[in-house]
Amino acid sequence: MKPKKQEQEEARREVTEIAPNVLRMELPILMPGLRHVNCYALLDDEGAAVVDPGLPGPDTWAALKDRLSQAGLSETDVHTVVITHSHPDHFGCAKRFAKAAGARIVAYESFGWGTPADADTHDHDEVSVDDRRAGADALEADTDRRGDEPSSSPSASRVRAMRAGHTRPSPWGGSPLGFPKRDPSASNVAELMMSEDFFPDITDPVGHLDVLRLAGRDWFVHFTPGHTQDHLCLHSPELGIFLSGDHVLPTITPHIGGFGHTPDPLRSFIESLNAVAGLQDVSTILPAHGHPFADLAGRTEAIKRHHEERLQRIKQIGRELGRANVVEFSQTLFPERSWGMMAESETYAHLEHLRLAREAESYSEDGKLIYVIR
Repeated sequence: MKPKKQEQEEARREVTEIAPNVLRMELPILMPGLRHVNCYALLDDEGAAVVDPGLPGPDTWAALKDRLSQAGLSETDVHTVVITHSHPDHFGCAKRFAKAAGARIVAYESFGWGTPADADTHDHDEVSVDDRRAGADALEADTDRRGDEPSSSPSASRVRAMRAGHTRPSPWGGSPLGFPKRDPSASNVAELMMSEDFFPDITDPVGHLDVLRLAGRDWFVHFTPGHTQDHLCLHSPELGIFLSGDHVLPTITPHIGGFGHTPDPLRSFIESLNAVAGLQDVSTILPAHGHPFADLAGRTEAIKRHHEERLQRIKQIGRELGRANVVEFSQTLFPERSWGMMAESETYAHLEHLRLAREAESYSEDGKLIYVIR
């Protein structure tokens, strides 16, 4: 068994101060390839803002209250919740804070899982297939699936649309979009993500380069699509801190699926990496999983290199197979225990990137997309 990567380490109870009025609180999660999520508390004279308040359910809520109490705070002191993107380990307890203290909820203006027209175009795994399977032995299947009271809010309609689209066939004619039933932990996550009980209503949507006043300082919003189409990061030039969410992680790569609001999610991701790599006044990166780290530009280059190597491998496979569908590409690219929708989705993202770069072509045959590498 390979050693655990940072993002797969168990959550620690102790709260650490990263910078003046900036605290790191590790919350336990049970998701494929992950065992904790970092919730950051940004303190000011009115209380605190929290960034990415974990999965839904009473266990996370108890952990949050415990961590806040170590900072001399309670749940009623949280006046703002910032959500980096629409995955449940990042917004699960946002609604609890809204109920407990009337906290405003901040997210990117496109936050959500889509509309009925495009509800089947979203992918919800947190980490890449390689990293997901690397941490599989550490997972348990007893995810806490309890949330708050059912909602009739506008956001609930998005969840219902997602539920309706979840069993639709994939656009490449392979595995259905839902999580494979043989993977209990993934099935639990899918159930969580389609619950109406905890999906929050965003009270304060933000856009690219908007400014949030948090911890007594200005934080600039950076739109970073790729992992999801509503991902944001926050940058405080004064502190030299970059809150990276899942966009840039220290030792693993986020999942980049093949469908979204853009025709080429991988290109969007790479362009977003390039944009943040060029930021000035960044000395500390605070990721959503794993430990704080330095050298943002170096880490973005490593992630881009991973995807370039994956593209080269897919081109090699295409030359070996000749004409082939996405399933055939993915089952050559990944080991058998990783086969399924997530592997196909990542493969599809890379194939579509090559097609749009005119390095491959595709056509439909018997309901399946066939690719030929040029």
